[in-house]
Amino acid sequence: MFRNKTILITGGTGSWGRELTEAVLNEHPKEIRIFSRNEYAQVLMKRDFQLDSRLRFIIGDVRDYHAVHDACQEVDYLFHLAALKHVDVCEDQPDEALKTNVLGTENMIRASIKQRVTKVINVSTDKAVDPMNTYGLTKAIGEKLMIHANLLSDYTRFVCVRGGNVLGTSGSVVPLFMDQIRKGKEVTITHNDMTRFFLTISEAIRLLLVAAKESEGGETFVMKMKACRIADLANVLMELSGNKPASCKEIGMRPGERLDEVLISKSEVPYTRQFSEQYYMILPSSSLYGSYERYSQLHQVAFSEYHSNAGLMDKAAIAELLREGGLISE
Repeated sequence: MFRNKTILITGGTGSWGRELTEAVLNEHPKEIRIFSRNEYAQVLMKRDFQLDSRLRFIIGDVRDYHAVHDACQEVDYLFHLAALKHVDVCEDQPDEALKTNVLGTENMIRASIKQRVTKVINVSTDKAVDPMNTYGLTKAIGEKLMIHANLLSDYTRFVCVRGGNVLGTSGSVVPLFMDQIRKGKEVTITHNDMTRFFLTISEAIRLLLVAAKESEGGETFVMKMKACRIADLANVLMELSGNKPASCKEIGMRPGERLDEVLISKSEVPYTRQFSEQYYMILPSSSLYGSYERYSQLHQVAFSEYHSNAGLMDKAAIAELLREGGLISE
């Protein structure tokens, strides 16, 4: 699919971007453009990838339409990963979250259509479902903009994916817990009953590639994800650390946080299909986007809502997921 094609990855120096770049390089692209505003992160990534001639690094901000427009020139596939994604940061500075997550997404859409990009894959989040914080609200609007963009072009197709918490990525709880344990500090948990969806970085990239290869435009792909109580995750890490056991301390929920997350809401269930054993697919609720005949044989999902407080992993399953993610050794 990507052979001799040009791929643009916004926010490409992050954990998802690095892993996606490595995966796409194996499919022999003509060029991969890494678009981000972090010069130092680009320098480090360039070194890590041993100055691969197929990589082109572009300093730019998705808030700047002209920079985005130029980066999209002759691009075949665009993966839109750039976002402000820390809940507390977006709560403190909602205007900045709006500029990046909404206006930046709008810039990507306009530039993609203008430059006749074949397909755009937008990365969203479980927090966009029935959102209660600024981050979720901005990503929910971003999803709506992306799906609607399919009505604006007869050529460029737009699709979304929803992810959960990727184990071990920057700012996630696992590195925080591991650092606290290593230093013998108390492990800070916001609420003992809090649950979250988790996936490994390799699973996240497979989700992106499935959406890129299988979609026809307008779909939202959701992976079946494992979920657990954050307190159980912390306890597993403490038990496996080999260090002096640390204690847990409940510090209270932060502004914008909720106890459980939702990946598919009750209102979306009627439009959700079982795409495969591993993936669900949400179709647009309006017939304006087409009939999607190729999906007519897919079964509607049986659940009433897909949330993180059902079917929770036990400690053994949590440990296995951490091993799969390369965060603990055997």
